[in-house]
Amino acid sequence: MDRSYFFKNAAWVGQAEREPKSFSVLRGHFFAEDFKRITLNVLGLGFFKCYINGKCINPDTFLPLSSDFEASADPKGEVLAGHRVYVPSFDITSFTTPGENVIAIHFGGGWYTHRSRVFGLPKAIYCITLECADGTEKCFISDENCRISESYVSEYDFTKYENHDYSAKADLFGVDVDDSGWANATLTEDLDTEYLSTDCPADKLICELPVTVVGKGERGIIYDCGENTTGYPVLGLRAKRGETVTVRFAEDLHADGGLDPRHIHNQSFSVVSDGSERAVQPDFTWFCFRYFEVEGDAVPSCVKVVYADVPASSTFECDNETLNWTYKTFIHTMLCNMHTGHPSDCPHLERRGYTGDGQLNCHAALSVLDAGSFYEKWLCDIGDCQDTLSGHIQYTAPYIRSGGGPGGWGCAIVEVPYQLYKHYGDEGVLRKYYGNMRRYIDYLEAHSEFGLVTSDKAGEWCLGDWCGPNILYSDRDITSHNQQVIIPAPYVNTYFMVKSLQTMREIALIIGKESDVAEYDEKIATRKKAIQAAYFNTFDGNFVMNVQGANSFAVDLGLGNSATYTNMLSYYKKLGYFDTGIFATDVLIRTMFERGDAELAVDILTNNGTQGYEHWRRNGATTFHEYWDSNRSRSHCHPMFGAPVAYFFEYLLGIRQTNESAGYKEMIISPVAISKFGRMSGSMETPNGKVAVGYEREEGGVRFKITIPRGSSAILRVQDNDYPLTEGENEIFVAL
Repeated sequence: MDRSYFFKNAAWVGQAEREPKSFSVLRGHFFAEDFKRITLNVLGLGFFKCYINGKCINPDTFLPLSSDFEASADPKGEVLAGHRVYVPSFDITSFTTPGENVIAIHFGGGWYTHRSRVFGLPKAIYCITLECADGTEKCFISDENCRISESYVSEYDFTKYENHDYSAKADLFGVDVDDSGWANATLTEDLDTEYLSTDCPADKLICELPVTVVGKGERGIIYDCGENTTGYPVLGLRAKRGETVTVRFAEDLHADGGLDPRHIHNQSFSVVSDGSERAVQPDFTWFCFRYFEVEGDAVPSCVKVVYADVPASSTFECDNETLNWTYKTFIHTMLCNMHTGHPSDCPHLERRGYTGDGQLNCHAALSVLDAGSFYEKWLCDIGDCQDTLSGHIQYTAPYIRSGGGPGGWGCAIVEVPYQLYKHYGDEGVLRKYYGNMRRYIDYLEAHSEFGLVTSDKAGEWCLGDWCGPNILYSDRDITSHNQQVIIPAPYVNTYFMVKSLQTMREIALIIGKESDVAEYDEKIATRKKAIQAAYFNTFDGNFVMNVQGANSFAVDLGLGNSATYTNMLSYYKKLGYFDTGIFATDVLIRTMFERGDAELAVDILTNNGTQGYEHWRRNGATTFHEYWDSNRSRSHCHPMFGAPVAYFFEYLLGIRQTNESAGYKEMIISPVAISKFGRMSGSMETPNGKVAVGYEREEGGVRFKITIPRGSSAILRVQDNDYPLTEGENEIFVAL
């Protein structure tokens, strides 16, 4: 849709001779009488806060949602497929009074003006529509008659800091503000984009955490909000006019009791006081932290937790605290990385929608969260960022120049729509992106040699697996150093190409593209043969020395020989913990579950060593870290090792769909590793309603309590015996 659909004849306006880093306040006046309803469509780029008669209508949100805003600053040598901006709409009836009213829009910053990819200068647009009692409409729009002024945001970097100066500017939004001396707004160019609405949930205030004093730092008082989270503190400002209050944030404390400099990440917020006591907080950025130091005369009242309004839609509990912690902490880590409509790698350092991290966690996130519309929006971003010339999928969506690879990152264009289909049952998402998938396969073909994916876009990274641990293998002359992965990138990238082809083969049969199946079969066979020839050692049956999950990639493709999987099991029984990067962690655990070695999978998931979830839990982590070794982790809030949480539901609880099912219409409830647990229970939402599984060991067997939603069919399968289940509640005792 074009601009007029949302904004009628309204104009984009801004402030003359401003810089991308600047912030402005736009004010307009409108007269309301005899109205039934008043709606507002509004945009301010990069982010905006909108006030009607001095009251903010979107507090603690970061709008508009991130997107590839317009056709500017595309990657070098590429033409991105689409550009869009999402238009928020508000019912402002309750904010409006009969007579004269004021709208004020505070705008700037965000991804639109970020230094990594500057789209343009800050700008704003609005259209207020009055539905009158007599059935007519009146519109009030932004134009050059609006008044505009610079705001109190004095310095800003979206991923690092936000500074306010109230000594020069304070109240800019109220009804009584005299804006007669302000300059008129300047007309600016339209966006070269598509204007859309979306049901993707925006950020919101989730809760408020109390804070406690934990000590005195180098510059001020240090506070603890009890968990690593995203948001910001609310400060009671008491400083005298001209005095500065500065807040610095960190995910951890140093041994001396101060903020750990390794985990501050240059995050800060400062305020220059105008002498008035007031509550202050950032307007246009969030921070990721547990601890913060306040320098100056201000006292925090609470910490506001802010992230996307995506509710948890699952439960999980068992008699193993490591698994309970892993489930709960994955949800918290995932939500802390869901801002402005895309999943991120971390919510502080980069905040980018990495396609690798995002596709890796997609299955788990959709299993535990009501995140369908969130991922549908992000999938649009992935499609928008595909190069129309080569078919290349970017490493981040929306696109910000970043690192990645041609397999685990780009295959998001296949994995994300497939997971949305499997979880919700809508074939439309497969049809919509099938062409994008085929273009990406063509890209991988063009970047292959001897049947292996060996390169990516010239001048960019070409990663395979990522974030491998720093381990000395005592029986081999190998050491994995910082950010290095032993497994060759072409091995991993070609694995992902084969997996994508296998998924596309299934998709082709679903959407009536049977004529493509023979092509996929040929490509799959060719790529498998190339992997086997390049990386298989016929003398011992291993791929790449059977380290860092190398054999699991091959086993998942049906490669190797009878020793390959046996070697993998023997190796991890002896090792006892993870030696894997982000992708191999997922593949390793899944292949064990799929092939009936659930007990070993549980042992690795719950290991007490230094490479696993229990290590994080024992050391007080409240979010997942970037590396298994916390000392190597820049970030203590990375969700990418959370992919195995999907298998808590799929295997431990046993909620699995039949091969032909989507949307959980047909299920086989088959819990595994029952001998490892005395009890387990959990539930997840499906399109037909809640499915719940619980069991408890009793003398002589196990008692199951299972709920099947109306419209779904299921059986309980235990030790190759099938028990029929009906819609509603079922209770079955199985003798073991």
